[in-house]
Amino acid sequence: MSRNGPVALVFHALFLTFILAPLLVVIGVSFTGEGYLALPPLNGLSLRWWRAIGENPRFLESFWYSVRLGVTAATLSALIAVPAALAIARWHFPGRGALVAILASPLMIPHVVLGVALLRFFSGFGLSGSFPGLVTAHVIVITPYMLRLVGAGLSGLDPRIERAAESLGADRFTVFRRETLPLIAPGLAGGWLLAFVTSFDELTVSLFLASPSANPLPVQLFNYIDQMTDPLVASVSAALILGTALVLLVLDRFYPIDRLLTGERRA
Repeated sequence: MSRNGPVALVFHALFLTFILAPLLVVIGVSFTGEGYLALPPLNGLSLRWWRAIGENPRFLESFWYSVRLGVTAATLSALIAVPAALAIARWHFPGRGALVAILASPLMIPHVVLGVALLRFFSGFGLSGSFPGLVTAHVIVITPYMLRLVGAGLSGLDPRIERAAESLGADRFTVFRRETLPLIAPGLAGGWLLAFVTSFDELTVSLFLASPSANPLPVQLFNYIDQMTDPLVASVSAALILGTALVLLVLDRFYPIDRLLTGERRA
């Protein structure tokens, strides 16, 4: 195994600094006791703005709304992506290329354009500013990610396993439930996780469709920054950063994150 040279080590150090520095700045600002953004804290560390999170119910309500929105959207996306990935991977049929293009199109359309189009379309059905409208929009945005991870799981699946089960008398649903689904579970779990994170973090499309009764956390943060400049946003962001890191560490104890996000199965 070759060792990294000095130039590679310097490059990696600069790259990690570039990636982590903004996150560390946000975390540092969250511990200031001042009423404005200050780093380093002028009067020592303080939990003033961390306590302010619990005193501001709007952020807590928006957080749980985003969690519910992300779970619902990711689950519905999985129900769409699994049969679509199976059809694309297993059969060649007229319109197959068009189906792939349609499912992947949200990756190619700017989210501002997508948000305007969905706002105009949903307004005609009374879905704008509602939970069903936001769920539908998020499913459209995140399905390509789900499809990619499920497709990766299917690409490494030997179709002879399914044919062997069918030759022993199992019907197609039984083959899917007993053989295919367990084998693509890592890709499905990775796709669901990536879809949930993408939905939870989605701002642009949500800005067009949100309302006071349907207000995800990214929209709440955006509106707060537009009106205020205190460190409360930094403390909320730091809580999300540290919470995400903790969840990833716990997940990595059960299944390596690199395998989960590439759809690989355990050896």
